[in-house]
Amino acid sequence: MSIRYDVESGVATVTLDRPDALNALVASMKADLLAALTRAAEDDAVRAVLVTGAGKAFSAGQDLREHADNLVAGKGLAGTVRRHYNPIVRTITEMAKPVIAAVNGVAAGAGASLALACDLRIASENAKFAMAFAAIGLAPDSGASWTLPRLVGPAVAAELLMLGDPVSAERARELGLVSRVVPADELAKSARELAVRLAEGPTRAYAATKRALAFGAAHTLSQSLDLEADLQDACAATIDHQAATAAFVAKERPVFHGR
Repeated sequence: MSIRYDVESGVATVTLDRPDALNALVASMKADLLAALTRAAEDDAVRAVLVTGAGKAFSAGQDLREHADNLVAGKGLAGTVRRHYNPIVRTITEMAKPVIAAVNGVAAGAGASLALACDLRIASENAKFAMAFAAIGLAPDSGASWTLPRLVGPAVAAELLMLGDPVSAERARELGLVSRVVPADELAKSARELAVRLAEGPTRAYAATKRALAFGAAHTLSQSLDLEADLQDACAATIDHQAATAAFVAKERPVFHGR
């Protein structure tokens, strides 16, 4: 198995585990990744998901040796994009719980897109992002053309996608690609603490926040205001909101159960 899946304290940790190949993605690995993410999305005991890579890389993206063999066989990338990458990105973005990427090293091509699809990104000081598509004559995939301009703006997104120059962890933080950069030996601990904090939080409110952010990216302010009102009504009916309100009145710390 090239994907490791572990659940502890409400956090599902999904580890890309092909370190000798910088966690480059082959067909079986993409299928296993989708299965792991789907499992996390459907498990009520999981309230946050942490995605990371084994070894020195987060993911170098599509395995180009596999791709070269596919080209010889007369196959392009469209099949795996539709069959694997698109469902992976949809599962992350539509999941009703927060997803964190702990970027431990290079994240290139589809590997970078995978990290960008997550709700939060925390990076090791050794991390690098490379939108490497154009360097091999390809257009972006796995949602990069949608996520990247929303994070850094259209002008910077065009530069990153067309030139493909690597972006250091600190530059990624300055651009807004990641929210935190930590020393390499602290990444696992820091990412774990963040994931546990989210797993202990109001899961329904996080799901509503994800939905509102995605909706707002493609709709008017008026439409977003209407959705916010609907989401507030839905959240107000949750056990977590009612208990948290009572705790606030009693000057106590709220305890969330994800319901």
